[in-house]
Amino acid sequence: MIRITKIFTFETAHVLYNYDGKCKNMHGHSYKLFVAVKGNPINDLDHPKNGMVVDFGDIKKIVKSEILNVWDHAVMLNGTSPHKKLGEDLENQGHKVIYCDYQPTCENMLYDIANKIKKQLPETVSLAYLKLHETENSYGEWFAEDQD
Repeated sequence: MIRITKIFTFETAHVLYNYDGKCKNMHGHSYKLFVAVKGNPINDLDHPKNGMVVDFGDIKKIVKSEILNVWDHAVMLNGTSPHKKLGEDLENQGHKVIYCDYQPTCENMLYDIANKIKKQLPETVSLAYLKLHETENSYGEWFAEDQD
């Protein structure tokens, strides 16, 4: 079994409803996302991906379509909270808003990212690990073996 990792960056703002610190104000981050998948390398001379668990380009396509194209340069907020009105006001002013059904923390974003990526991976490959840096020295991690 081999694990391979691809790293992505994106810019996203978020608003944390009812948070009791300075991050209750809308603010943005330069996120760095590490996506590790695992599987056995293909062992077939006639296969164009021979020797690979999965093509790094295929991981890029998945993350780009499911996360980057949607979240980059957007504002994330909990659409089930009173912040929904703030989101509507921002949209009316031409801003890109993502309505989550969760508090858009690094921790909850990891659950969302994991669910989106897992659905798109080939059957022979599984999501092993995610790391999401919110800042240079603050990040969350998701491990497949920790999930129920």
